[in-house]
Amino acid sequence: QPENLQKNWLREFYQVRVSMCCGTALCVLYWACGAGEMCVGFVGVSSVTQELLSSDAMKDYNRARVYLDENYKSQEHFTALPSFYFLHESLKNIYQFDFKAKKYKKVTGKEIYSDTLESTPMLEKEKFPQDYFPECKWSRKGFIRTRWCITDCAFDLVNIHLFHDASNLIAWETSPSVYSGIRHKALGYVLDRIIDQRFEKVSYFVFGDFNFRLDAKAVVETLCAKATMQTIRAADTNEVVKLIFRESDNDRKVMLQLEKKLFDYFNQDVFRDNNGTALLEFDRELSVFKDRLYELDISFPPSYPYSEDSSQGRQYMNTRCPAWCDRILMSHSAKELILKSENDEKIVIYDHIGPNVCMGDHKPVFLSFRIAAGAGKPIANVHKCCVVQ
Repeated sequence: QPENLQKNWLREFYQVRVSMCCGTALCVLYWACGAGEMCVGFVGVSSVTQELLSSDAMKDYNRARVYLDENYKSQEHFTALPSFYFLHESLKNIYQFDFKAKKYKKVTGKEIYSDTLESTPMLEKEKFPQDYFPECKWSRKGFIRTRWCITDCAFDLVNIHLFHDASNLIAWETSPSVYSGIRHKALGYVLDRIIDQRFEKVSYFVFGDFNFRLDAKAVVETLCAKATMQTIRAADTNEVVKLIFRESDNDRKVMLQLEKKLFDYFNQDVFRDNNGTALLEFDRELSVFKDRLYELDISFPPSYPYSEDSSQGRQYMNTRCPAWCDRILMSHSAKELILKSENDEKIVIYDHIGPNVCMGDHKPVFLSFRIAAGAGKPIANVHKCCVVQ
């Protein structure tokens, strides 16, 4: 429902940008477009694009780069990852890297690139091979990478969309799940790709819909520790189609029903109370990459799957176990780009947007921080990244 959601989405985004990110010089928006009718989805994308580029709320951003992967008929290349970069008028010298020419180019004006992005030298875009996730005949998962130099700081911005859980029942079978292993493989591929030998290594931020899920088996065993499990099988194939967990007493009350696309737990408050902190111990997928990726402490509730009913801004759908799918991660060197205030003022903010209104099935997540000129670069190379060859 792009028309209904757009007003909420933009209002909440503008509010966060003004109230929490006052003075933001570089504003970056990434998202993954819907999985339904792609042509319908891009009507919404086009509308949002025009609104953002012409809005009074963004009038101080006099330069922009918009990359719209609209070639949704291409099974080989389509990733559905729109990427927006807005540059504030206060920034004087901003450069974007040309991956083909292997040099930085000064950013001026506002430009939109659409249809096929494979020929655009200002980004790298890849779709994951089909054999990474054979269950899905036409996956849109992949990544888009751009490189920037701002205030003598060079860094990569990588928008990523990893594979989902195709079945709650399969995810529940093992710990960690088979889907977790697929995501590890894809994320490892991206990290290897952005630090290979083709280009100078720089700090990087990787963000988007990682589809990270809680350890399903451990979560169910914890939530239903005192329950008995009933297994229901298909009459013709004997395949498990449903699991029902009932309390041992209390009139055998149903606590959880689990199907391929059903996760119906009787008490959603456990995922909302105290931002779901009690469940963070089951958020384990990132631990494999602890030597390569860093994340600020999570202080917001699971970002997915929210109800798409416009009147149910805080309600989760009962299709999946709520999880922190949407994340902003960074290389350990990127931490050096983030300034920490001497007076302990909170100038680094990692949070979600629109906690009480419908924003779609995902709540947007944002990271706001400041960087120092030349941060993260050896003194001898402070100006190296911004030399236009």
